[in-house]
Amino acid sequence: MELTLKIVDADGAVLASSTGWDETFLVYRQSYREGDRVVVEVSGPGHVFLSLDGAIQPGLVYMKECVYSLAVPFGDKRKPYSPNAFRGDIHRLSARSTRPDEIVHRRNLALNPWDDHANRALFPHARANVETRGEAVFAARNAIDGEKANDDHGFWPYTSWGINRDPQAALTVEFGRPVRIDEIVFYLRADFPHDSWWEQASVTFSNGKTSCFPLAKSGAAQGFAIEPCIVEWVELHGLIKAEDASPYPALTQIEIWGTEVQEAGLKPSALALAL
Repeated sequence: MELTLKIVDADGAVLASSTGWDETFLVYRQSYREGDRVVVEVSGPGHVFLSLDGAIQPGLVYMKECVYSLAVPFGDKRKPYSPNAFRGDIHRLSARSTRPDEIVHRRNLALNPWDDHANRALFPHARANVETRGEAVFAARNAIDGEKANDDHGFWPYTSWGINRDPQAALTVEFGRPVRIDEIVFYLRADFPHDSWWEQASVTFSNGKTSCFPLAKSGAAQGFAIEPCIVEWVELHGLIKAEDASPYPALTQIEIWGTEVQEAGLKPSALALAL
């Protein structure tokens, strides 16, 4: 797989770029300006490890499209990220394709630190029918960013999906290809007593089946084994709030565990030699 990393400004000018086969690095020795974008290009669909900023954990993601573009966050859009992210005058970015043995094992298939609203290329991707006041720190993407600290809220690392008190709130996680899943894990936001919690949540799968899960007032992982099934997306809905004084239940993280579906025709790239 050919991989290219670029820094592009608001006018579309390429400020820096790097291209490699199966792996590439880009060191950008300038401060970001508003309107700058980080661009990832691949020669074909496949799995890649992306590290687009040194202050954010690398992510194993699936590129369904050949171009992914992330606006460098400024202002309130910085709140879901580490204060050290995208700052300073030197930035190290890297991308590499995966070896087959790196994607065959069971893992959390709903993890993507690089998801955002505009993303339609990089999976998994989270979207929701409501986000509290439209603030980035309560966006759907936060539910799959890998940040699990949940005894506070409103700033990194206490990112969460906020439902704006909407009992009809729903969050969908799309995988971008068929995957086989067998477990769902919820991390409720637990800034008690500010926060409320849900006593029950439902999940509908792309195969048409729905499961309901009882939840407890806890910030710990609440995991549920499910009958293994092949899906392309899951929707979290039917959130039943506890009868307490707080109007603020929220979700810190959802993990969806399982494996790739090799028979779906996925042909992950492989490095010829160990790195």
